[in-house]
Amino acid sequence: MKDLYSWLNSLVPHQSSREATSLPDQLDEAANYIKGLQTNLEKMKEKKDSLKGVEKSSMSGGMMAVGLKSPQIEIHEMGSTLEVVLITGLDSQFMFNETIRVLHEEGAEIINASFSVVDDTVFHTIHSKVGESAPGYGAVRIFERLN
Repeated sequence: MKDLYSWLNSLVPHQSSREATSLPDQLDEAANYIKGLQTNLEKMKEKKDSLKGVEKSSMSGGMMAVGLKSPQIEIHEMGSTLEVVLITGLDSQFMFNETIRVLHEEGAEIINASFSVVDDTVFHTIHSKVGESAPGYGAVRIFERLN
């Protein structure tokens, strides 16, 4: 046991000089060091998640679950033409499909669709032509449905 205590003590960085400390003090120091490492690990995991665009959301029962950031959508109306900019994560391809489906259901004609990827973010740009029977109405309805 003495060898194991000595080995544990050798793994813990010491702030003070190499003076002899009692066994209970060595064990307290090792336990505090391990707790500090656990705290640092949790902070680093949170920082990693925030850099990846992940946020924590609470669920019932006090449990925490990790969820993706909400997609962002911008709609620019230019006469009878709409430009829809959809910003999502790499695993949100269904959002692009849903956007196209809503545009089709509202009678918009897709003129052009493109995307670009930056790190783990996808920027979709969709140009479409809306019906001219009621100017602005089609764009408003599409905007409401997409939001």
